[in-house]
Amino acid sequence: MATGSINVSVENIFPLIKKFLYSDHEIFLRELISNATDATTKLKHLTTIGEAKVEYGNPIIEVKIDKDAKTLTIKDQGIGMTGEEVEKYINQVAFSGAEEFLEKYKDSAKDAGIIGHFGLGFYSAFMVAEKVEILTKSYKDDEKAVRWICDGSPEYTLEDAEKSERGTEIILHIAEDSTEFLEEFKIRELLTKYNKFNQIPIKFGTKKEQLPLPEGAAEGTKPDEVEIDNIINNPNPAWTIAPSDLTKEDYIKFYHELYPMQFEEPLFHIHLNVDYPFNLTGILFFPKLGNNLNIEKDKIQLYQNQVFVTDEVKGIVPDFLMLLRGVIDSPDIPLNVSRSYLQADGSVKKISSYITKKVADKMVSLINENREDYNQKWNDIKIVIEYGMISEDKFYEKSDKFALYPTTDNNYYLWNELIEKIKPTQTDKDGKTVILYANNADEQHSYIESAKEKGYEVLLLDSPIVPHLIQKLESSKENVSFARVDADHINNLIKKDEPKISKLNDSDKETLKKKIEESINDTKFTVQLEDLDSTDAPFTLTQPEFFRRMKDMQATGGGGMFAMGGFPEMYNLVVNSNSNFAEELLKKDNVEEKNVMINQALDLAKLSQNLLKGKELTDFIKRSFESLK
Repeated sequence: MATGSINVSVENIFPLIKKFLYSDHEIFLRELISNATDATTKLKHLTTIGEAKVEYGNPIIEVKIDKDAKTLTIKDQGIGMTGEEVEKYINQVAFSGAEEFLEKYKDSAKDAGIIGHFGLGFYSAFMVAEKVEILTKSYKDDEKAVRWICDGSPEYTLEDAEKSERGTEIILHIAEDSTEFLEEFKIRELLTKYNKFNQIPIKFGTKKEQLPLPEGAAEGTKPDEVEIDNIINNPNPAWTIAPSDLTKEDYIKFYHELYPMQFEEPLFHIHLNVDYPFNLTGILFFPKLGNNLNIEKDKIQLYQNQVFVTDEVKGIVPDFLMLLRGVIDSPDIPLNVSRSYLQADGSVKKISSYITKKVADKMVSLINENREDYNQKWNDIKIVIEYGMISEDKFYEKSDKFALYPTTDNNYYLWNELIEKIKPTQTDKDGKTVILYANNADEQHSYIESAKEKGYEVLLLDSPIVPHLIQKLESSKENVSFARVDADHINNLIKKDEPKISKLNDSDKETLKKKIEESINDTKFTVQLEDLDSTDAPFTLTQPEFFRRMKDMQATGGGGMFAMGGFPEMYNLVVNSNSNFAEELLKKDNVEEKNVMINQALDLAKLSQNLLKGKELTDFIKRSFESLK
């Protein structure tokens, strides 16, 4: 038996590891399973190239709990280690430069690559164990098995041991403050969380399985049961398989494997696969989103070589795609020492750009393959596409090929199709094409109908980020502007060189305006007289495009100078000076009767905009019933 001391001047490095290295103690199991997986895949490589003259077979990793002995064991059938290799990889390499490590990383523990450089993945075991044993036998026939024991101090023992099979067993003697890791449900939970798709089968206990009944078995015969290994992972998840070998049903099955509580099927998927200038595989799914901006649930999962790392993928996945679901697996993504947080790195930007391009290409192929189906799915995917258009320039540059602009009549146009359709009728006297839109077809119905009577198309843009999208389109497209259909009277939204006929002279108009302003006496309404058709409504409420748009932006995180406070309510009261109502109002000398007429007309205008509420609505209803008597 040999004893020794790990070559480090720090009296006891393990408490420092425990304190500074890992934010979450449970990941010790992920690290030890990863080491077991590495040992197994190394053996496969050596047998493939002929360096290891052994039968690779069908190796597994086994996880065992012994509550009586208070041990948790992780056993592999991989490459194993000789005594010299244990001395080298466990006692020396792991702590070469340990003091530099502590000096550099103990405050932040946020730099990349430490596990690989220091072998600290194995030492995460000391976060939950008071003593750790390694029982290992090399794949080399002439090498003896050895046992390494360390109680968390710099001292260790290394001795020959009895072990007939190749591979390594890590035996953790669980500390008193970590006995939760002796519970079967806890270990199953961790294996499911981190190693559900581990590339080597993981055995955790056994389970009973019924054998099929033989042909001609008598009715009522019970099938025999056998006890088999309980393999808790899927070593061949869909993202590791070539797309040509997968069916649509395979992708849907995998989606539900990832998200067992999701009962709806995804709309479609994007299979990622690139090996230069970085390695990345994965599958992204478009769920049915509608106008939902909630990304807290069922997020994209990040793996490294089929080992779960995190579902905090900001930076790797562009912001607008955080609404999607799925898996990304890359050994090239730089993570910090605890593999929990992404590090800023040039390759990450390349990965993000690649994913953005793949999504754009997928959209183009989908709309080209089946336009009708794409139109039907638009309302469930638009929030992602529109978010991408305002946040990623390269995505925006391609968006004319797949971004749709639906109308209130359920027609769906690409940008060029839309402009071609409306340019002849919706170009104003200054040569600018005006795109009319509504965000609520029911509430703005009367305004939409007024526009349609003139032969205009009205888009239905109702996602919460539309104000930002409109701003982007107006700043990048030539000679176009957007106007919400209730922002002004339709004649003012698209001004034409058409003569206006006025029934009233300027003096009458001034008198009429003054009477209305005195009666209303409310600064949030700006009275605006217009020479409209005599059949148009006497009063129409509109909200100025600029103020309404800034208010909408405030609701989604914009709003400029008003972003920190409430945006003022401001409306234009458009008065039709050619209406019979205007003429009647001018004739009225009785102030009380005049005020009743004005307030009734204003309430009707408010009602059309869903602004009549509370006491005002109660008074209006009462007044309306009184007029019927």
